Amino acid sequence: MLSDPIVSVHHLSKSYGSQAAVKELDFEIRAGEIFGLIGPDGAGKTSTFNILGGIMEKTAGDVIVLGTSAREARLQTGYLTQIFSLYLDLSINENIEYAARIREVPTAEYEERRQKYLRLMNLDKFGGRLAGQLSGGMKQKLALCCALIAQPKVLLLDEPTTGVDPISRRDFWDVLASITGEGVTVAVATPYLDEAERCSRVALMHKGSIYQIGTPAELRKNLGLSRLEVRSSDVNATLRALESMPPSSSIADIQEFGDRLDVLVSNAPQAEAEIKSALAGLSLPPVSIENQEPTLENVFVTSLKDSVSLKTTPFPLVTKAVLTTGQAIAAQAISKRFGNFQAVKDVSLTVDYGEIYGLLGANGAGKTTTIKMLCGLFDATSGQMALAGRKHDLRNVELRKQIGYMSQKFVLYDDLTVMENLRFYAGVYHIPSELLKERLSWAISTFELEGYEETLTAALPGGWKQKLSFAASVLHQPSIIFLDEPTSGVDPLARRQLWTYIRQFARNGAAILVTTHFLEEAEHCQRLGFMVAGELVAQGTPSQIKADEPGQLIELAVNDVQAAYKKLRESFEPWRTSIFGSRLHVVVDDHGVNQGAVLALLEHSGIALLSQRTIPFSLEDAFIGIVQRASGGH
Repeated sequence: MLSDPIVSVHHLSKSYGSQAAVKELDFEIRAGEIFGLIGPDGAGKTSTFNILGGIMEKTAGDVIVLGTSAREARLQTGYLTQIFSLYLDLSINENIEYAARIREVPTAEYEERRQKYLRLMNLDKFGGRLAGQLSGGMKQKLALCCALIAQPKVLLLDEPTTGVDPISRRDFWDVLASITGEGVTVAVATPYLDEAERCSRVALMHKGSIYQIGTPAELRKNLGLSRLEVRSSDVNATLRALESMPPSSSIADIQEFGDRLDVLVSNAPQAEAEIKSALAGLSLPPVSIENQEPTLENVFVTSLKDSVSLKTTPFPLVTKAVLTTGQAIAAQAISKRFGNFQAVKDVSLTVDYGEIYGLLGANGAGKTTTIKMLCGLFDATSGQMALAGRKHDLRNVELRKQIGYMSQKFVLYDDLTVMENLRFYAGVYHIPSELLKERLSWAISTFELEGYEETLTAALPGGWKQKLSFAASVLHQPSIIFLDEPTSGVDPLARRQLWTYIRQFARNGAAILVTTHFLEEAEHCQRLGFMVAGELVAQGTPSQIKADEPGQLIELAVNDVQAAYKKLRESFEPWRTSIFGSRLHVVVDDHGVNQGAVLALLEHSGIALLSQRTIPFSLEDAFIGIVQRASGGH
């Protein structure tokens, strides 16, 4: 039986002058669910949330929240905006107290609520710490505390985990699962499609309209396609062979990842036969083909790619007299200390020309410090470094010309226009005048900045800023590229486009080292390294890392998801259990928690098991397992 709608939206429209941002939206949000709104930049998600939150008037249509208008329901609505809303010079406790006073929380109830939510967010030991001293994940948890302190019945979250590391993202979503169990209804906008998998229902939004709406399972089913994972030790050659196949009705899309291809097909057996036939007789390494369930990202991209331009204009290359084979980056037991604090400990890694290497870790793991040592911005406290074959004087001017660096923090100048920023970076890297026009044209047209050349960079959406920053970092055609979280806040379509160019630079011989908090994105890397507390604890291809993860991941359907979730997390290591929509994902293994113990606990607790199945580990599952085991599981 479906619960009653808490939010009802009918024919909602919003225009800014002649620009229609939201067009005739119709949807309902039901009591106790997590409702996901996903779409590219400019889809209208934030405008919709501003109207639901009662801070913006609609142009037309009806919006009912908790039986009244959105504006009248504001005191019962919590809203975590996309723009950071904390006071960085106030402590955790002071931020919560300020939010409580604004929302007229009764004094008698304030302290009990404060302690409850700080414990829920694992912030109870840090009440006196300034908000400005918190990690990205802790800041978002604090912002959520501030939104919850008034105990809203509806909670609106606009891209709440952008820039947050995978461990904190998983914790954040576990908190959302807990508060929905207490009767809070949640609506969340997110650019991360793996997060959307954890929603009860999802609406795909584009250009102000909703294209599809349903549970994640319904959306995958409605796609009408299967996903074949084609693995090969020579992905590029396999891709070229498949792209040269004659037009086939069974193959709908091919997407390249670091050590595999994802092939969307209408008929899996027929497509598998066609792929094997296309590869037969070619001098290619053997391939493995596995039939897997489509992802929400497959649904999103397939639904919208025909209505969105995904340009892949080749970068205007010039042959350079630089080494393009062998090791571009080499580190042997490098360490970095800041006073008594050891940020990086004995890290060894190599990146070859033409390779994409992903460096992953939670906030504070030492990734950015490692990158700054690898590119010569920091001197290592100990260990050996080589960059483009040079072991000394890593700040040499000629060496710097071979390096492109996109910082974690946006490094362009907000008070310059788009074109002024590009020209500034072109001047810094001494791009010859005969190349300048073509390179600038490539940047503007490729990333769809036509008409925005004279726009101040500060006025661009976050995703557009990231694309502009990437363009600026590669304008000079570097042979070694460092990308520190290049797609933070970028929507799935733009992310796919950016990775097309990252791979293009790698194919042209560039060595690329990238960090990301988006683990599905890390699948684009040929090799990965996982960092925990300054140490490199695992390296390998994405497939190897997932295959090496001990145990199994089981998906359980039960009659009371919240009760089962709470019981499992109380009885076993909390990281092993998460809620994904209406189902539970539980990590089991012979050395910790076995499947029999999980099922016995549910039965003993009076929770009925409706179904169970084993599902593949995602890279995020493997990452969290590796990090938690390396840090003792707590």
